[in-house]
Amino acid sequence: MATRTADDSTGEVTEALAQEIYELAKFGPTAFNSKPLRVTYDRSDEARATLVDAMARDNQEKTAAAPLAAILSYDTAWHEQWNNLLPGYNAPKAMYDADTDFTAATGNNNAHLQTGYFMLVARSLGFAVGPMTGADFSAIDASFFPGGEQKSFLVVNIGQPAQSGLGAPKARFEYEKAVCTA
Repeated sequence: MATRTADDSTGEVTEALAQEIYELAKFGPTAFNSKPLRVTYDRSDEARATLVDAMARDNQEKTAAAPLAAILSYDTAWHEQWNNLLPGYNAPKAMYDADTDFTAATGNNNAHLQTGYFMLVARSLGFAVGPMTGADFSAIDASFFPGGEQKSFLVVNIGQPAQSGLGAPKARFEYEKAVCTA
């Protein structure tokens, strides 16, 4: 695996580092080991321009300046990989085959769960992450996933903490405000 330190001055998120983020994040648990998250890194100038155009006005400059932007989506046919992801346990697959809304909701929910792992791994490797929902995701889907095979839901800018607005974390709730015991 590639290694990175927080004081790396190049600012580049190499392909090896981008791959390392995924390779570590993929081990996080999901319901039925579904693994519906798909990551699209925009490496070309054309892809970046297309993505920037689909971002909300306040997010365009940040996305244009980020060393790497990742489009996070879920595979709309994630359940078709059932035998690869959960071999020998096929009984639940029938409920996903029978109900497209349930399949989409499960794919979306578990991809969001995987997104948490993805961002925590990137942070643990010393990167700042800037998750953004301010985008026209139907436009992103039309440009990047025109066959409907994936549905995007988040753009994550990845880079050095001082780059493109990816500064120090904002305020967080203290334990007593966010956690209760029942």
